[in-house]
Amino acid sequence: MQSYTIGQAARLLGVSPDTARRWADAGRVATHRDDGGRRLIDGRDLAAFSVEIAQSAPGDEDDAYTSARNAFPGIVTAVKLGDVAAQVEIQAGPHRLVSLLTREAVEELGLEVGMRATARVKSTSVHIDRV
Repeated sequence: MQSYTIGQAARLLGVSPDTARRWADAGRVATHRDDGGRRLIDGRDLAAFSVEIAQSAPGDEDDAYTSARNAFPGIVTAVKLGDVAAQVEIQAGPHRLVSLLTREAVEELGLEVGMRATARVKSTSVHIDRV
């Protein structure tokens, strides 16, 4: 069973190490110590906890109704406009998402670097790599 340090868990959950430490101190996620005294979280416990906090996260009342279930709220970090197409990058926690869309869509949405946006992913082909 793979275990994660508090820092690794924080990166995977998209929160600060202090937040992850507070959750562990409060007993929200179980930890154990390794031989060096570091606190570790079992992979299965971290996976279950990540689902729990995602389901309990308050929804934005302005959320659109959509069939795309994989939503990544974040901040726009780059907008590259072409004559017809555009490329928009969003940093959502530890995830960098890049979308190719029409220039017209970018202009209609008023997308600019520094603004909040949500990338929604719906795909028939998702690749998973083991780390």
